[in-house]
Amino acid sequence: MNSAGPLAVIVTDEAVARTGGGVVVRRSEPVRDAAAAAAPTFVWSHGGGFFRGGLDQPESDAVARALATRGIPVVAVDYRLAPLPVVGRTSTSRVRFPLPVHDVLAVHRDIGEQAPHGIVVGGASAGACLTAAAALDGAGIAQPKGVVLAYGFFHATFPRVREIQRRVRGHRRLSHAPWALDAMNRNYATSRDGRQQSLAFAGGHDLRGYPPTLMVDADRDGMRASSELFAAELVDAGVEVERHVLPEARHAFLNRPHSTEFATTIDLIAAWCLRQRAVPSA
Repeated sequence: MNSAGPLAVIVTDEAVARTGGGVVVRRSEPVRDAAAAAAPTFVWSHGGGFFRGGLDQPESDAVARALATRGIPVVAVDYRLAPLPVVGRTSTSRVRFPLPVHDVLAVHRDIGEQAPHGIVVGGASAGACLTAAAALDGAGIAQPKGVVLAYGFFHATFPRVREIQRRVRGHRRLSHAPWALDAMNRNYATSRDGRQQSLAFAGGHDLRGYPPTLMVDADRDGMRASSELFAAELVDAGVEVERHVLPEARHAFLNRPHSTEFATTIDLIAAWCLRQRAVPSA
């Protein structure tokens, strides 16, 4: 945190251009002093299983404001959402893969061209999935200084890890059952071929040259199986990875701004982003 205490924050909503319309984003800009002026812009995407969430949820708005008070300018992305998954019913909605990740990519490109000190990109849960894929397939944009992934998932089919299943036992959350997670992914990326593309799920693809990555996961979270596998894949590809697993934490803790896990993660992200300001953009 800035030595003089939390910085004042200016919040504005605007549209970022893309073909056929615009992606709404929310800027949380710190009223910065000289020490914080060189911070990269943090482009952040909320979670919600691809079918819910928005700029007003704590995982988006509270995260952005908390980071901005620490000197990090934040642009939160309001990407298009897939339809609500309903068992036994097929939706006619066309808002599925690749539209949400195209929205995230459009914002990465636009903000990357504007940000004087480069960008760091990040997301939570489904937003982490979108961010990870966009960072891998962001052809035509400046390389982000780094990637931040909070309790994300990165594979079309979830790995089954017995140790993690033991950790989440007694903290049952239906949406995190493996079959439900796989169904959520199918609802987002409807075709099997599409689900295997790196723009849908970055896990299992060539990760050489991927930006430095900060990962923050919840101990009692079934999604951690995919995150652990993706972290191993990044390391195998020679990527610089810093990973934290918060003890006893459950999924989506960034939607709980008064929790210890929220404060810990904001501190981790802020410190990590400020370290990236010394790293030249590619």
